[in-house]
Amino acid sequence: MNHFPPDPGLLSGARRLGPSLAKAHAHSGRALADWNARMLAEAADGSRRGTRWRRGALAFVPSVLAVGALGAALAQGALAANFSVTGQPFTLTSNGVEGSGFGAVVNTPAVGRPDGTTTTNTAMARVGFASAGLAGLCGIVHQTIAGVPYSLLLTGGQEVAATPPATFTTDIDASNLYIQATELQAYGPTTLQNAVLGQSADQVTVAGKPLTGALPGGFGLGSAGGEGGSSIRLHGLNATAYDAEMAGALVLPNLKIRVVAGTATAC
Repeated sequence: MNHFPPDPGLLSGARRLGPSLAKAHAHSGRALADWNARMLAEAADGSRRGTRWRRGALAFVPSVLAVGALGAALAQGALAANFSVTGQPFTLTSNGVEGSGFGAVVNTPAVGRPDGTTTTNTAMARVGFASAGLAGLCGIVHQTIAGVPYSLLLTGGQEVAATPPATFTTDIDASNLYIQATELQAYGPTTLQNAVLGQSADQVTVAGKPLTGALPGGFGLGSAGGEGGSSIRLHGLNATAYDAEMAGALVLPNLKIRVVAGTATAC
């Protein structure tokens, strides 16, 4: 067997690479710790509870680390129920939605850009429910890291079917549910009761409060039966949303967060 002396250049490269890897590992660990600390501090200030994905957090933290931080926050009860990704829509689907105290307006919210600026050029529908039940929940966020596409999937409750069932039973309870979306559609019959189509947007209230961004004279869908008098039942829900907020209580059974390679279209 022939023995060759080690290449000095190779050894030198290895010596330089070792400290670099250690430094990179330490840096990512500090970044994750700092990110999770901010999550816990915000959850502890008493102003809001639930899940908040901070602006740009997913753009700067690798998806696997982000999921790890979310898991740590879950274990400590620090998640807030507000899902958003800066300047990027995400998909929310459910087998069905049943709610009361329903209202909707058209507005032009500030949408964050990756460079930190905002724009108000996109018209959206802001839909609110004073009380709502969901038949499962599937949230999909598409993310590109180093040119490689990934999808972050958040699921809860019953499995959400690609083709919504003809009937459904809700298993997720949410109060003060709001969705800011460019598109929201149902795949089956929709039952709407005690609603006023075309009410002035500034007169539409959900849980006693006007919807954000409502303008006098703007389009609104409100209640004819007084506060909380309207109700809606959607068979199948598919929303292209920029924000989904559960400002009240949220019961989310079987919560699961995972990252998959590619551009997922279903959970």
